[in-house]
Amino acid sequence: MRDAWVRVGRALRLVLLIVLALLFLIPFYLLVRNGLAREEDITAPEWTFFPTDVRWSNIGDLFADPSVPMARALLNSSLIAVATTVGTLLLASLAGYGLARIPYRYADAVFYWILGTLMVPAAVTFVPSFVLVSSLGWISTLRGLVVPTLFSAFAAFVFRQYFLGFPRELEDAARVDGLGYWRTYWRVVVPNSRPVFAAVGSIVFIGAWNSFLWPLVIGQDRDAWTVQVALSTFTTAQTVRLSQLFVAAAVSILPLLVVFLALQRYIVAGVERSGIDD
Repeated sequence: MRDAWVRVGRALRLVLLIVLALLFLIPFYLLVRNGLAREEDITAPEWTFFPTDVRWSNIGDLFADPSVPMARALLNSSLIAVATTVGTLLLASLAGYGLARIPYRYADAVFYWILGTLMVPAAVTFVPSFVLVSSLGWISTLRGLVVPTLFSAFAAFVFRQYFLGFPRELEDAARVDGLGYWRTYWRVVVPNSRPVFAAVGSIVFIGAWNSFLWPLVIGQDRDAWTVQVALSTFTTAQTVRLSQLFVAAAVSILPLLVVFLALQRYIVAGVERSGIDD
C-alpha cells in the first residue's frame, strides 16, 4: 500500500511539472505563433493554434525595415551586455574579495555603506548620472551606456559572501609559494570560483540586455539604439505593428536563452555557495 501511494505521489508531481512547464512555454509559443502570422491572423476573433499562412518573410522584413535598424540594435545590445558583464564581474569580484579577505580596519563599514546603496532608488541617481554623462560628452556612445552601470552593490555582496566561505587552505598554499593578494586572486581564487562568476554573470548579462530607460535616454542616435529601444518603436500612438513586434521580440530573446541554457547548471550552485540565505 505504501509503494502505491509513493507511485501516486510521483505521478502527481510529474503531472504538476508538466503543467508548469507548459505554462512557462506559453509566452514563447505566442511569440513564434504571432511572429509568423499576418496582422489579420493576430487580430482575428477566432483563435487558431498556428497560422495557416506562415509568413517566414516576416523575419527578413524585420531586418530590411529601414526605419528600425534591428541588426545594429542587436549588435549594440551584445556589445553593451558583454562589456557590462565583464566590467561588473571584475569590479565586484575584486571588491568582494578585498572585503572578505584583506584585513582592513573599516572593511565592515565599507561593506555596510555598499549595502546601503541598495536602498537608494534608481530614480534618485538617474538625473545626476545623466548630467554627468552629458557633461563628459558621452551621449550616444558606448562609454555612456556602459560605464555608469558597471558597479553593482548586489554583485559585490554576492562575491563577498562567496569568498567568506572560500577554502583558506588554498590561499595559504599560494602565499607559501610567494604569491600576494593580487596573484592569489587571479591564479587561485578566480579559477576555483567559476560557479559564482557564472551565476552573477548571467544575472548581469540579462539585466544589461533588458535595460530600457537608460539606453533610451543616452542612446539618442539611431546608431546607438539597443534591442529594447528598437522594440519600443513598433508601438506608437498612431500604429502598432504587431507581427514585426512579435518576431522582433522572439529574435531579441534568443541570446538570453543561449546564455541561460549554457550557464543554468552554474546558477543554482553559485547562489547556494554564496551564502545569501545565511
